[in-house]
Amino acid sequence: MNRLVSRFKRYLDFHVSALVGLFAVAVLVALASCGGTNTVQVNSSGAIGTVRVSVSDPPSCKFPAGNFKSVFVTIRSVQAHVSSAATDGTAGWQELAPQLANAPMQLDLLADPQNTCVLSQLGSAGIPVGDYQQIRLILVSNNPAAGSSVPATNACGSQGYNCVVLSDNSIHQLLLSSQDLTGLKIPPGQIVGGPIRVADGQTIDLNIDFNTCASVLLQGNNQYRLRPTLTAGQVSTISTGLTGQIVDAATMLPISGGQTLVALEQPDSTGTNRIVMQASPDANGNFNFCPLPSGTYDVVAVATSGAGAAYNATAVLNVPSGSALGKVPLVAETANPPLGLAEIVGDVTATTGSAGFTADIVLSAFQTVTPSGGTARLLNIPLQNSSAGDSTPTVTTEANASCPVNTNCKSYQLFVPASNPSFGVFASGGTTFSTPATGDVLFQIEGRAFVPSSGGTTTCSPSSLTTDKDSTDHPLKVTGGASVTAKRLEFTGCS
Repeated sequence: MNRLVSRFKRYLDFHVSALVGLFAVAVLVALASCGGTNTVQVNSSGAIGTVRVSVSDPPSCKFPAGNFKSVFVTIRSVQAHVSSAATDGTAGWQELAPQLANAPMQLDLLADPQNTCVLSQLGSAGIPVGDYQQIRLILVSNNPAAGSSVPATNACGSQGYNCVVLSDNSIHQLLLSSQDLTGLKIPPGQIVGGPIRVADGQTIDLNIDFNTCASVLLQGNNQYRLRPTLTAGQVSTISTGLTGQIVDAATMLPISGGQTLVALEQPDSTGTNRIVMQASPDANGNFNFCPLPSGTYDVVAVATSGAGAAYNATAVLNVPSGSALGKVPLVAETANPPLGLAEIVGDVTATTGSAGFTADIVLSAFQTVTPSGGTARLLNIPLQNSSAGDSTPTVTTEANASCPVNTNCKSYQLFVPASNPSFGVFASGGTTFSTPATGDVLFQIEGRAFVPSSGGTTTCSPSSLTTDKDSTDHPLKVTGGASVTAKRLEFTGCS
């Protein structure tokens, strides 16, 4: 009898344990599926590190350099994932700023930081250790559901919670696609220095740079759409940066009036230089990129004067973060009278093969430099605005009667220097710059195709096209004050 009781007890113990285990799994699954973007990740080791998140934006299009006085976005969540393949619904997204859930933060991305390198600290959290390869910011909807958390004050008024303020003080809603649900994406290729490494017991500072000027698109119906362009990186402190002063090479004084742009660039996985950050110097030509992830950058500057004179692009190569460049001299183009910037125009098309396709096409212009004893390098030349119009670095293909059959299409215009670049390799004791080469001024144009409002999802096959030819299949050569038409970029296999 005692043996039977003992066997029955063991039977009960086994099945009760199994039921408890199944119940625990069911609870975890329910938690992971019921929270929308709030997911659950089981950390088997229990090791935790702390992440502090900040946002920065050294803008280059704030009035009077551009037409925007303010760009407001309202952030309700910042999340990270260890997998580069994680999708919107994948479990394991870790919340980095839980403070935002009940108190979303509305930021003016064009505001001047007060005595600091960052616009705002978003929050902090302890998360499982690991190498985090994706980050996303989730915004408050322009039409939030009843009971949703919203900021205490709203600068957008009746225009939702995300908006732009133009130079005439008019307020326009910033249209979202799914950024209030799936977030503004920062994929692996846009995390400077590689994945964000969170170690046990350590605290790291993560900065998100919001390239506002490349993220706001004016659509044909006079509406503004958010096409997020962000980078992120681990910073040692919020005060590290890279500084310098842009000056006229002849006078060594700041360039008066006009437009000056300074870009920080790094090569991507294909070796192509990508602009990581871009800013306009102050009235004295001073610039300061901070906070800045550790690494080495190419610094590329362009300018026009208030009188309309254009300067050559000037680059300082291989600059370590934390460096002070001192004066960076730009050489004025020698034509008299000044001929101004060159214009490159062209069209892009996109097709599925049997029908037109709507895609965001991001355009870049490149010039080649070859350091002494080194290999040729393509500089990504910052695109400028001219009295003849503004550059269109992103266009969206659309149906039009003028498009080739079974395609959507769009025209673009890019304003660039009409001279060859000057450059030097960084030296702590002082950088020596080359004299701009004489002769033909050649460019290469690249277009990259993205799904609109996807936060960086590429489309078409291939998703990147380049041309160094004009519409007559000759080298793409530019002249100051004149326009040249580039060979059409034809995207196929889009989906």
